[in-house]
Amino acid sequence: QKTSFHRSQTLDFKNGYAFSRLPREGVGGDALFANQLSQDELDDLCTKGSTLTYGQVRRSAPSSFTPAFVAYDKKVLKFDAYFQEEVAISPDEHYRIRQVGIYYYLEDDSMCVFEPKVKNSGLVQGKLMRRHRVPKNEHGDYYHWKDLNLGIDLTMYGRTYRLVNCDSFTKVFLESQGIEVNPPEEMVSDPYTEQRRTPVQKPTVPAGPDPFRQFLAYDTKVLRFYAIWDDTNCAFGDHHPCIIHYFLADDTVEVREVHRRNDGRDPFPVLMRRQRLPKIFADKNKNFPSCVLEITDHEVQEWYSPKDFAVGKSVTLLGRTFLIYDCDKFTQDFYREKYGITDFQPVDVNKKPTEKAPQVIPPYNGFGIPEDSLQNCLSLFPKPPRKDIIKMLENNLKVLRYQVALESPVPEDKNRRFILSYFLSDDTIGIYEPPVRNSGIPGGRYLKRTKVTKPGSTPENPIYYEPSDFTIGSTIEVFGHRFVITDADEYVLNYLERNAESFPAATVQSIRDHLHPQQVVVETASSGIPKKDLDDLIVEVQKELKLHHEPFNTRKFHEAFHHFDTEGSGFLDKTRFLNVCDRFHVPTSTILLKKLIDYCSCGEDKVNYREFLLAFPS
Repeated sequence: QKTSFHRSQTLDFKNGYAFSRLPREGVGGDALFANQLSQDELDDLCTKGSTLTYGQVRRSAPSSFTPAFVAYDKKVLKFDAYFQEEVAISPDEHYRIRQVGIYYYLEDDSMCVFEPKVKNSGLVQGKLMRRHRVPKNEHGDYYHWKDLNLGIDLTMYGRTYRLVNCDSFTKVFLESQGIEVNPPEEMVSDPYTEQRRTPVQKPTVPAGPDPFRQFLAYDTKVLRFYAIWDDTNCAFGDHHPCIIHYFLADDTVEVREVHRRNDGRDPFPVLMRRQRLPKIFADKNKNFPSCVLEITDHEVQEWYSPKDFAVGKSVTLLGRTFLIYDCDKFTQDFYREKYGITDFQPVDVNKKPTEKAPQVIPPYNGFGIPEDSLQNCLSLFPKPPRKDIIKMLENNLKVLRYQVALESPVPEDKNRRFILSYFLSDDTIGIYEPPVRNSGIPGGRYLKRTKVTKPGSTPENPIYYEPSDFTIGSTIEVFGHRFVITDADEYVLNYLERNAESFPAATVQSIRDHLHPQQVVVETASSGIPKKDLDDLIVEVQKELKLHHEPFNTRKFHEAFHHFDTEGSGFLDKTRFLNVCDRFHVPTSTILLKKLIDYCSCGEDKVNYREFLLAFPS
């Protein structure tokens, strides 16, 4: 009365691998008693025969089951075959043989057909039939590996394949299954492909002149000539260096222009393209416009040939005349062997340097300095004249100051005093007039900083004043005004003595003789009090000036002393000195002022106001 006869599953996959296992239930779901023995013990019991049995004989364990897709995994039978395909649209071939490979997969009895790809064959090659079970007949049967053998015709989907060979695995497998493998056959080749592979027989050339003999003999051989195209007769013309190439293979000529950097021409190297150039034209109808047609052999009587080119010869190519002045070594060897020419002396075509016209400098017009005005004559865009940077760096902030008096017939100019400053960095002179109160003259800058030429110098060769020209009592003419040097700064004497080798001895002695008596008087006046006491006294006076509520005008105080010192000696009468101090009401104690005046006194009637003014800086 049992109705269920199901068997439990024993085939499974784990981690991508197929394996078999023992059934968990019996047929129809009956319970199975677990074995207490191991698998190895069970295998031993299955193989060991019973010697003596009492009771019922035990049955041996069934053998392990392995499915086909596990046993034949990745095992493929491979046959070499071909099939014949009809060609109806080509006159060169009526059929073609196509070689293929037939693969039979043992795991699922599927098949596929693959044709190796041939480059530029024009055929659809590769996988001709996808992998699947191929039907064998109309009754639903499929091809099996038992149906395959060598030397048989296999028809699949209306196409018949001839199996001619197989690999070693296929042969061993079929023989192991009891199939007798037929001997292999030779693979049939495609007749059209074999015909294409055979070398084409060249036709026999009859004896006679070969039209390609010149090309084969002179291919890649070119005559090179160096020439000059003189185009100076045209507007903006020039001498154009060119290279003429004569191709011996086809008697064509090419002209290339040699460009140099910054030559001002467009970078088109080819002046004449490669072509045959006519030398003499045949008689033709002058009424017919020849420009509309290309030049043919019927219109030309003679073409240019190698004998028309030679070193030192002029040739006219398409209306342009070229002078050949040299050639390369290959060209010389060609002419020496073929024409026997041995004279290849190059022609000198270098331009002779033209004599440079002397530049005439126009006379100086009086505006600015001559060096600056000269730049307008040297270039279209004038640049400032170059400066001596080394001299400017060495003599930076070095100024020689002189006191000068103006020579003028005007009575009001007799008492005017000026400060002449000579700047050693660029040899310029500046004149400044200290303002004097109630003089009617505003003072200030009299001459801005500029170079001053000596009288008698020409604009073409100007001679400027130098420190050696400034001596005590000398006259300096500045743009029509005459100044007499009356005094100099102590720095002038120190600078001249340090650089005595660069200046005349008379200039140094003149400044020394003028300043030496003043230095003796100053040393005599200050010899009674030490220098340290004078500094302390000046510090005390300046402290009292700072404590004073109303500011003291030291600038006007200085100008008053300079005004009364008409000679510029630095000394004033004691009476006039005291009057100036009383007029300005010097805000210091009487004791300190008296000590300072006693220190600056030189004798009984002179006072050195310059040392006195050290206590009142402007």
